[in-house]
Formats: sequence, C-alpha cells, structure tokens
Amino acid sequence: MEPQLRHTVTDGVATVVIDHPAKRNAMTADMWGQVPPLFAALAADPAVRAVVLTGAGDTFCAGADISSLRESPGTAQDLAVRAEDALAAFPKPTLAAVRGYCVGGGAQLAGACDLRFADEGASFGVTPAKLGIVYPASSTRRLVSLVGPSAAKYLLFSGELIDAERALRTGLVDEVLPAGGLDKRVAEFTRVLASRSQLTQAAAKEFAAGRTDRDAHWALQARGGGDTAEGVAAFLERRPPRFSWTPSTG
Repeated sequence: MEPQLRHTVTDGVATVVIDHPAKRNAMTADMWGQVPPLFAALAADPAVRAVVLTGAGDTFCAGADISSLRESPGTAQDLAVRAEDALAAFPKPTLAAVRGYCVGGGAQLAGACDLRFADEGASFGVTPAKLGIVYPASSTRRLVSLVGPSAAKYLLFSGELIDAERALRTGLVDEVLPAGGLDKRVAEFTRVLASRSQLTQAAAKEFAAGRTDRDAHWALQARGGGDTAEGVAAFLERRPPRFSWTPSTG
C-alpha cells in the first residue's frame, strides 16, 4: 500500500491516520502535500466538528522520510511547514492521539494540533540537531509557546527523546493514558468536543493564537449566531443544548 493519509468521519469526529507503517509512519513529500487540501476539505464539511490525528499501528510518526531530505531538503521542509501551518489554522478543535514515536516531523504535526493525548509508552523528540537542519522559525515559535523557552532549547539543542511523563510536565502533552486506555479516552473526549458550541471553540482558538483584530467580528457572531440563547435556554430547561452555529454561517 502506498504511504498515505487515510480519514473517516463518525459522529462529528474525523479521524486522520498517518499510514506508512514500513517506515514507522514517516512522512513522504506526497504525504506532506496531502495535508493542506485534506484539512481544507474537512474544514468545509459541516459534518466534521473535531479532528483526531493519529498514526497507523503502534507509532504516531517517526518524522520525515529521510530520502526526501536527501533529494531536496529545502523543498521537503517547505512542504512540512505548509502542512503544519494548515493544521494549525484549521478552524475546529484538533487532537493528536499519540502512541509510540512522535519525532521530528511527527512532533511538528502533533504540536500544530490544539491538544495532545498520549499513551504512557509514547516518546517525543525534536531532532533537527541530529541532521544539521535549521528548524523552521514558525515551528520553533510554536514549540516555545507550548513548552517554554528552556524546554524548547533542551529538545532542539539535544535532539534527545523524552518520555510521555516528561512531555506532560513540560506541557507538550495534555493527558497521558495507561496502556490500552488511549482510544477510549480520545473517543470520550472528542464526543464532548463535538457536543459543544463551535462558536465558542472557533473564537477561543483565534484568541489563544494571539489574533487581536477580530474582537468585533466575534462579538457580532455571538449576538446573531443563536448559540448563546440556545445554551442559556438549554441550561434553564435542563436539557442538552442544540447548538447551530458553524464556521460556514460565520
């Protein structure tokens, strides 16, 4: 089977699978190129309310396929940055479900997600120093925003792998699950995400990213979008809310 990104949509949650098991799900140039159009399509799909990114089998992603770096390292890095930026700009919640290795380009993809849940046996590493590569500025800033300058320097300077518990302490990971518990927890949590107001989530995602020019836009959406009225009514009536705002309506 050719290396690829597979996806399915179930109950409002799209699951995107990095599928290249022969090389521990390393990302080829073609796979990097698949990310922006795939996530653009998922953003436009009203049936999708959240996305889970994971790897086939027992590995998340062991990085970029090194053969692509040998052929054209600059082009390979540009493709990776475009993929990472497309994932970070996705307007709906994203969650990386990590087991096994999450290294190099895999760490870039996981870091571009909103949240990261990991199996207790997962390992994380940011490894450009092992290859003499200058890590992209945007990727470096994103890493610093997650773990702080000191932890980012530890990862970038050394290229050493860290375990899931250390990743949790640094803020690289949001939850660590015992062996066998990752899929169940991710399914439970994404059901919660899919039930919440997309208006709240979309605005919060922009604000958390530091955007400062859309306050008036989101105030207008809150007044006219209907989710606030529905949320209050549902609370008073002691029933689950039926939120209707979607990114396409905004």
